[in-house]
Amino acid sequence: MLSENIKRIRKSKGLSQEELAIKLNVVRQTVSKWENGMSVPDSGMLIILADELGTTVSELLGETVAEPTTDDLKAISEKLEVINLQLAKRSRTTVKTIRWILILVCAVIVIIFIALAFMNSPYLDWNYNDPELAVAGTIMHGFEFLFVRLAPIAFLASVVGIVATYKRR
Repeated sequence: MLSENIKRIRKSKGLSQEELAIKLNVVRQTVSKWENGMSVPDSGMLIILADELGTTVSELLGETVAEPTTDDLKAISEKLEVINLQLAKRSRTTVKTIRWILILVCAVIVIIFIALAFMNSPYLDWNYNDPELAVAGTIMHGFEFLFVRLAPIAFLASVVGIVATYKRR
């Protein structure tokens, strides 16, 4: 089948064996062997041969390539539509999840601020001569110190993120 297809397509292009051989950088006898079925081109040469003959490797090998029908195109477009809808749903779900996480971060920051305001830093009155109280007081003071300075930044970033997830629609 391959040998007949090479010969048929070569002749339809108006090429001699010699002309095709020159284009492929092989000798004329090689093209003759391919057309007589005595040998076959390797895979790389088959691709080059198909390009030179203006055809596909599938056609050279004798496979018929069916043109897509309108029913095929409709089925493909329906599948693509389903995939697009699934991706859009996943994207909306991700955005909602991020939004709720940011809302939760804001709520936690507000609750901790309220708790720290009501506690009024009781560790400041502790007796720091006791090593255990000194360590606990230092840890609480370090937490409060960092929280009061970093929480507003995190809160603002969360609010901006919440607004951005609503504007993204």
